[in-house]
Amino acid sequence: MNNNVGLILTALLAIALGSGGVIALFYGLNILVERFLPQRSHRRILPWIYVGPSALLLLGYLVIPTVRTIYLSFLGPKSETFVGFSNYIFAFTAPDMLLIFRNNAFWLVLVTAISVGLGLVIAVLIDRVKYEAIAKSLIFLPMAISFVGASVIWRFIYAYRPMGSEQIGLLNAIVVSLGFEPIGWLVNRGINNLALIAIMIWLQTGFCMVLLSSAVKGVPQDVIEAARVDGANEIQIFRRIIVPMIMPTVTVVATTVVVLVLKVFDIVFVMTGGNLQTDVIASRMIKEMFNFRNFGRGSAIAVILLIAVIPVMVANIRRFRQQELNR
Repeated sequence: MNNNVGLILTALLAIALGSGGVIALFYGLNILVERFLPQRSHRRILPWIYVGPSALLLLGYLVIPTVRTIYLSFLGPKSETFVGFSNYIFAFTAPDMLLIFRNNAFWLVLVTAISVGLGLVIAVLIDRVKYEAIAKSLIFLPMAISFVGASVIWRFIYAYRPMGSEQIGLLNAIVVSLGFEPIGWLVNRGINNLALIAIMIWLQTGFCMVLLSSAVKGVPQDVIEAARVDGANEIQIFRRIIVPMIMPTVTVVATTVVVLVLKVFDIVFVMTGGNLQTDVIASRMIKEMFNFRNFGRGSAIAVILLIAVIPVMVANIRRFRQQELNR
């Protein structure tokens, strides 16, 4: 009990000192600028006073590690010899790496299409139910669970026991009760990737639904009513009015999901450890670095992942700027 109280007090003290330190830093720098620098320079310097600490943190924790990772990607296993583009050639030619890229492509297509599609359909349908807030909360609830926590839950759902044994996994209990043999969801190479993808869809559908629901509510009701007067049915209204009008939001949500899928690691690591042909780019990167101690190949895979994410981020930024200009 005393240990818990001590930990709580330490956490509260850290929060107070951290928050107070940040406030004191900005306040003190603001006073120094106003008192000791000419008035005409205040407008130029004050913005950097507030942006400067964040820029330094980004430089130290993002820019410098990125540059170092690019440098390491051209080195050999022990980071001692320069091997040029050998690590990149390995990444794009080795059979197991090609399998990993195929797995990531499956993840990208299925997770993005199904989670965004389901989220959009649910957003439109749930807008018409009486208990909208409760329904939304239940669907969004998986987002409150971490990827690791969700993976642990689904390990029990996918749990497999041989035929004749008591099934502790929910899915196999249902399968056996229907008279079929239990299925090794995580060991069957034909379906194990789909089983992992289903977890990500379960987690992301609620996120997509919430964002798309706000966009659906922004569609003018007079336009929808005019379409109904013209004889359009609900499916036609959905396809030709609602979807085109919320397409910018759909694009932003889809690109956000794409970034999350490209970085997925937790689910694969907890569920299968990347075995049985379930590896993805991020999990293979971790294996190369910390299991095989080949920092050159691991860094090259990290750079490839970075390059894959950049176009999606640029598209998102352009979309946000376009929306701001259109307002």
